[in-house]
Amino acid sequence: MILITGASSGLGAALAALYAQDGQTVVITGRDQTRLQQISAGATNIQAIAADLSSETSVISLLNKVPQQPSSVIHCAGSGYFGPIENQTADEITKLLNNNVTSTILLVRELVKRYRDQEVNLVIVMSTAALAAKAGESTYCAAKWAVRGFIESIRLELKDAPMKLIAVYPGGMDTGFWPSSGKVLDTSSFMSADEAAGMLKQALVATEHGYIADITIQRG
Repeated sequence: MILITGASSGLGAALAALYAQDGQTVVITGRDQTRLQQISAGATNIQAIAADLSSETSVISLLNKVPQQPSSVIHCAGSGYFGPIENQTADEITKLLNNNVTSTILLVRELVKRYRDQEVNLVIVMSTAALAAKAGESTYCAAKWAVRGFIESIRLELKDAPMKLIAVYPGGMDTGFWPSSGKVLDTSSFMSADEAAGMLKQALVATEHGYIADITIQRG
């Protein structure tokens, strides 16, 4: 069974469709129950559970509802907020940090508590903004750098444990992320969510003695 967060649209939704087509049991989550139901409609092997990952009680409730131990958790949930720092509002900054940093910390914390001694792959989808500074994306970069630092630290805590952390850094995806981010740009040359999902799914295939720990997906 695979649990995918942020699956009401974009990369998460595309991954859910791919794994479901393979016959895998998929649990999808996001904050919008209606959109989750649209993604799962017609697929008997996709279960939708709405959750707010920035809430401790919601994270615990989500994992209590998951029907079995997942073999993989793919964390795609997050949001963007861009612009010159002097134009950014405190409320939007707090929302960005909750959606990207707090949600990741709470989810990973609960997963580690439950599964650190199990063979569970935890895939954290970040952004190339976690790898390089970008003007006009200061707070977004700060959030993604924070997640990257957190994940690298948890890797050290899980050294020699069967639970594995996989960091993913996609860049240049044409999804619904951009219209809600406040940043206006031409995304016609960007990857589609389906393209990125196909590459990521292929890269996540492991062997008996190895797996790819860090994945960067760049647009061509």
